[in-house]
Amino acid sequence: MPFLRKLLSSNTQYAPLILRVPVGIILMAHGAQKLFGWFGGYGLEGTGQWMASIGIEPGMLMAFLAGSGEFFGGMFLLLGLLTRPAACVTAFTMLVAIFSVHINNGLFLSNNGYEYALALLAVCTSLIFSGSGKLSLDQAILRTLKS
Repeated sequence: MPFLRKLLSSNTQYAPLILRVPVGIILMAHGAQKLFGWFGGYGLEGTGQWMASIGIEPGMLMAFLAGSGEFFGGMFLLLGLLTRPAACVTAFTMLVAIFSVHINNGLFLSNNGYEYALALLAVCTSLIFSGSGKLSLDQAILRTLKS
């Protein structure tokens, strides 16, 4: 249990909540586009075909991994559940997006650049260090472990 306590612990107050909620929602929405075709997305098949067309192979598997990382990682961030591992998964997903899709387009989003993925990467990296903060399922689990 010492590992679990260390993984879930956070000395911060409410600041991580301010990061976790909007970024969790954003990541879930992007993952839902890839996995389910929601919010104007192409779903797993369409996203997989697109990924394969730009050389990310096998396209369907990569679409599933990216979509799952965003959707489930975002959900876990939103809830503050296993925040550090979820932040690691989503940070890695953003690194892959930056270097496989956006880097050659420059910084700005208007040119399909990497600025937005970089901002999400920064938030996720911050959450790796800070943990979930006070209002989270991580803290609720910790309270039950202490009882």
